[in-house]
Formats: sequence, structure tokens, C-alpha cells
Amino acid sequence: MRDSPDFVVESLSCPIQVIYSDEHLVAVFKPAGLVVHRGPKTLESEPILLQTLRDQLQQFLYPVHRLDRPTAGLILLAKTPQVASQLGEMFMAQQIQKHYQALVRGSMPQECRVDRPLLHPKHFEERFTCAHPEQPATTHFRCLKRFEVPWPASGFPTARFSLLEIRPETGRWHQIRRHLNHLGHPILGDHRHGDHRWNQMFYHRTGIYRMLLSAMRLDFRHPKTDEPISLLVRRVEAFDQALECLAQESL
Repeated sequence: MRDSPDFVVESLSCPIQVIYSDEHLVAVFKPAGLVVHRGPKTLESEPILLQTLRDQLQQFLYPVHRLDRPTAGLILLAKTPQVASQLGEMFMAQQIQKHYQALVRGSMPQECRVDRPLLHPKHFEERFTCAHPEQPATTHFRCLKRFEVPWPASGFPTARFSLLEIRPETGRWHQIRRHLNHLGHPILGDHRHGDHRWNQMFYHRTGIYRMLLSAMRLDFRHPKTDEPISLLVRRVEAFDQALECLAQESL
């Protein structure tokens, strides 16, 4: 099941943007719709981030974490197997801080933490056995801004939205999206875990159909030099357009 046909990148018109690079690792901006590496549901014709970067940089690269297909933002890759192993251990030990922003349905509290174990979909059929138990998953949410606009929705005369800063402690499958859906505040444009009626309403009002979740920042210590590194990217244009539209319409 695809999140949406709109999120399949058939071609890349410009090189992948490199945010940071040294002899050990590279951080790049992954566009929405681009998969990190080829899987069973990947089209033969579509570009793959890992292969595109290998061709662009003329160097073999090793993925150490993932971003969902419809998620845009920062992703880190290693240039050697040793560094890949070190970065993987750092992710497991929560020594690499990931920060996201999302636009969600409803009015969120100022701060919120979700501790809700999650099961990978390949184990759904075995969820009533102990063969593959749910894995711990923790996500921190902070509300940056709330909007109320005069758009009738769900039987109410207005619609409310929240801009969130998100910090996941763990990295389970679709963790942020599933935790927000559990809270009743799904991400706008999430066609798998979101609210179809609100997605359609938001598209009708703004012309924006893609998922409004961006991987904005990575903070960690370099695995070789121990120097602190903080990487930051801007939100994608569609995200800023959505916020501008809400600000203009806000009551």
C-alpha cells in the first residue's frame, strides 16, 4: 500500500542537497517521495536515494537510519562500514537526537510525551502470540503554534490545527505518525495513518496534498572526533505555504 501516488518521485531534476560531508559521513536533504533504498514495493523506474547519492558522490555509502517515503528532511549516511556500525550504535543508545516538525489536526497541549509500544507490520498476523512482541516506543511533542480557521469540519464551524516540534527517542516503523494518530491528532496529508476527510478538506482549502512532516535537525557527537555537530534544514516549501495559509485565515 502506497501512501499516495503523489509521493512517488519519477525523476530528480537536480542533485541531492548535501548538508554536511567529511571523510567519515555525509548528511543530505531527502526530498519527499524518494525512498532511501530499494524494497519489494519500489518501482523499477523510480530513483533511489542511496543509489542516486552513490552516483552523485562517486562513493559507496551505508544507510544508518531511515525516513518514510513521504517524509522530507535530514538523513545521515556513513562512508565506511565501521562508521556505519558506530552511528547505528549511537542511534540505538539515543546519542543522536532527531527533531521533526509536523502540522496536525486539532489543538495539542503545550507539551506531551507518548510511551506506546508498536508492532512492525510484518508481525501483525502474529500479534496474538509472543513470537514478536511489540517494541517500546517513546515520542516527545511540543506545540509551537495553534491555529483556528473558519473552515467547517467534523460538524464544527471552525477547524483547529497545531504546529509541533517532535523528538522521537526510538525509531519504530512510522512511529511519529502512529503515535499522533493514537492521540487523535493525525498529521495533515498522511494518507496511511491520517484522517481522509481532513486531508481532503485541507487539500480543497490550500491545494496541498502531501504529508506535512519534516525531519529538521540532527544533534550528535562525531563518531571519530567527538566534536559536537548540529545540522539544521528549512521546512519544505509546501509546509511553509500551509502555515502561511493558516496564518492568513486564522481567527
